[in-house]
Amino acid sequence: MRLNHVTLIVTELRRSLRFYRALGLVPIVHEPPRYARLQSPDGDWTLSIEVTGEAALPPRVQLYFECEALDERVALLRAVGLQFHQLPTDMDYLWREARLSDPDGHELRLYRAGPNRLDPPWKINPADVPD
Repeated sequence: MRLNHVTLIVTELRRSLRFYRALGLVPIVHEPPRYARLQSPDGDWTLSIEVTGEAALPPRVQLYFECEALDERVALLRAVGLQFHQLPTDMDYLWREARLSDPDGHELRLYRAGPNRLDPPWKINPADVPD
């Protein structure tokens, strides 16, 4: 099984599209005023943004974007006007992480984890997890 994409419910397509393009995602579908889909420049995963007209709920999603050159990427994003509420910080779970929010309040974390992404020191054996 492979994750294809995630869709974020947003309130204003144009504003959200500008934000995610500033992060470096590339539009591949654009159906204003309701929907857009963007592809990662570094892989085949995609992110959709959609205006549904549903009542806005407090965002409950966190998106993680892995960046090998995290500090440099954050500096570039700050230079184009994106605001971070946490600059790159070494976290106790062995990732270096910066945090910001998109225009609808969805939390984004840009990080560099190296080998700790899939193989942290506390990694478990899946067979040890009960059904």
